[in-house]
Amino acid sequence: MSAAATPVRVLSALALCLLTLGAFAPLSAGARAGAHAASPRWAHASRTIALNETGHLRLTSKHNFTLNERGTATGTVAGTIYVHLTAVSSTRVTAEINIYAHGASFSGNGNASYRRGSTTASFAGSMSINRGTGSYAHVHGSGLSFSGTIAESNHDAITVHVSGRVSV
Repeated sequence: MSAAATPVRVLSALALCLLTLGAFAPLSAGARAGAHAASPRWAHASRTIALNETGHLRLTSKHNFTLNERGTATGTVAGTIYVHLTAVSSTRVTAEINIYAHGASFSGNGNASYRRGSTTASFAGSMSINRGTGSYAHVHGSGLSFSGTIAESNHDAITVHVSGRVSV
C-alpha cells in the first residue's frame, strides 16, 4: 500500500461516516424530542379580535322558506357576504353566513328569534364562527351577536349585523 493511498482511504471513510451520521441525524433528533416529535413543526399563535360586520344584501334566490342573499360586508373584514336565511318556524330563523375577503374567508351558523312587521321583519340572536381559509384558517368564536332586518317591500333585501370577539 502506498503512502498516498492511505490518506485518500481515510478521507473516503471519514466522508462516508459523516454522510451516514447526517442521514440519521433527523431521526435521532426526533427521538430526543420525545413527545414533541409528534407535534407539527409550525406553531400558530392565536390572537383575539373584535369582529364588527355589517352586510347589505340582495336576494339571489328563494327556495321554500330559505332566502339566499349576496352583498357587501363592511367593518372589521371587508368583502363579499353570502347569507342563507331559513325560517324554521313563525318565530325562529337559522342562518349560514360566509364572508370572502382578499385571499381569505370565514363561515358560521346562527340562530335567532324572528318577528314580522307590516313591511319588514327583524331577527336577533347569536352565532358561531367555525371555519375559515387563508389568514382566517384558524378562526373560531361563539356567542357572537347576530341581528338584522328583512325589507319585504324591497324584494327581501337583508341588512345583517355580526359582532363579538373571535380568535384568529
